[in-house]
Amino acid sequence: MKQKIHPDYQDVLFIDSSNGARFICGSTVKSNKKEVVDGVEYPVVHVSVSSASHPFFTGSKGLIDTEGRVQKFMNRYKKAEEQLKEVAVQGEHKEEATKKARKSK
Repeated sequence: MKQKIHPDYQDVLFIDSSNGARFICGSTVKSNKKEVVDGVEYPVVHVSVSSASHPFFTGSKGLIDTEGRVQKFMNRYKKAEEQLKEVAVQGEHKEEATKKARKSK
């Protein structure tokens, strides 16, 4: 096996940003932030969703959206819907103009 090609495996403190849950788990992720827990210093990594806040694991039906992803999606969906309505209205105007042109001939 080649030496010095694998990342260092270490215990890391993960903090769930949606509910503040903390857990220590082995990982190769690197972090500059450090925090002391039970007299031991761990690198700290903030995660947006963990088993402590995910609806599948908690049994709740709602999803806690800490980064506004749901709102961004809804805004994008609303814009797409409005564009479709505009295209439909423009298509109706073209049909009416075509019918008038045919009647005048």
